[in-house]
Amino acid sequence: MATAATALLVPVSGTSLGGTSRKNTGLPAAVRKAVGAIEDRTPAHRDRAIDGLRALALLAVPTGHWLLGGFTLDAGGALHNASPLSAFGALAPASWVLQMLGIFFLVGGYASVLSWRRATGRGESTTRWLRGRLVRLGRPVLGVTAVWAAMLPVLHGLGVPEATLRTGATLVIQPLWFVGVYAAVTALTPYCVRAARRMGAWAAAPLLAAVAVVDFLRYGPFADAMPSWLSLLNLLPGWMFAYQLGVSWGERRLGRAAARWLLLGGAALFAALLVFFHYPASMVGVPGVTRTNSHPPSLLVLALAAAQSGAAILLRDRLARLLRRPALWAPVVGINLSAMTILCWHQTALLSAAVPASFLGHLPGLTVAPDSPGWVLVRLAWLPVFAAALLLIGRTARRFEAPWTGVTRWWRALAAVLAAAFAVFALGLA
Repeated sequence: MATAATALLVPVSGTSLGGTSRKNTGLPAAVRKAVGAIEDRTPAHRDRAIDGLRALALLAVPTGHWLLGGFTLDAGGALHNASPLSAFGALAPASWVLQMLGIFFLVGGYASVLSWRRATGRGESTTRWLRGRLVRLGRPVLGVTAVWAAMLPVLHGLGVPEATLRTGATLVIQPLWFVGVYAAVTALTPYCVRAARRMGAWAAAPLLAAVAVVDFLRYGPFADAMPSWLSLLNLLPGWMFAYQLGVSWGERRLGRAAARWLLLGGAALFAALLVFFHYPASMVGVPGVTRTNSHPPSLLVLALAAAQSGAAILLRDRLARLLRRPALWAPVVGINLSAMTILCWHQTALLSAAVPASFLGHLPGLTVAPDSPGWVLVRLAWLPVFAAALLLIGRTARRFEAPWTGVTRWWRALAAVLAAAFAVFALGLA
């Protein structure tokens, strides 16, 4: 994910993007200099629209978690997860906008097929290509979980209640499931390419059908006879759907005509599932509600992903023109270069404000139950605080994304042990 933007660090002399305006007179001199440096290092062939879509989908992750997740404070001063969606079902449409993992997987499939094609074109084996991708995904995950494992006894010694620590560990590990699923679908890239070359955009149809069958079994007339693990069968095809669309797009087997059908068909299916089949309106899990659309993905998630993917493909050229403006392109580069840091550490940024606040009592928008319209307004005011905390944390945490040069095997083994211990704690196994 973040690796797709690393080419921007390589200076390219004579880079020219026709029609690009280099005037940013409204910006401070230091910012203008940084923006100009990024523009100069951007290769002319860079697909700015793909990076822009990835950045948009990535920013939706912390924004969604920060807006649609809250806390309650018990009598002992411990934090517990809560959600404004429990009290305000009318907020569910916000999750339709903020749930952009379909775009993320679409762009991931597109970028992966291009990367794989370049690697095999220069004689690199698929195994080596895949190992490189997985290592780049794994380093930041190992880093955040190891750091949290080391922090837990320190925080407990400072008086943070165990219930708060478990709440925090759950939030930190919650987004990391995505990395495992993304790694699995990335490993299947060569097979996705073969399917795309044979079937074009229709290569994603069997995945949609598989999820539809599982949903019928777990929600239909035979639901009471179905085992509880049946829903897990949706994990791979559910998230692979948009990835396969991205691979077909990268293979130039998915054009604007098919994108229109994806947009219209996805929107129609989405509406039908809500109105006639009574799927939950929220695209994220709501505490206390047993049925969820996202864990694992339901057919409603795929309908939304289809509509989002169609819209993204149709808007690609317009977005590319927009990102020729250096002042808009520069933040996209920064987001892409810190993709895994944002994904892995945004919940830590939230907790860096919530945990200290829990010692102060009931603080509006932070430790007060999210059950009033006022909470939503105050939480919006907290977003810049969380973003600033993430920026500060990211200055150090981003080192985990880079190769761990100079790190001995002993330290790597210790990090692995700490990460495993944190997983055991976060999953409630200890």
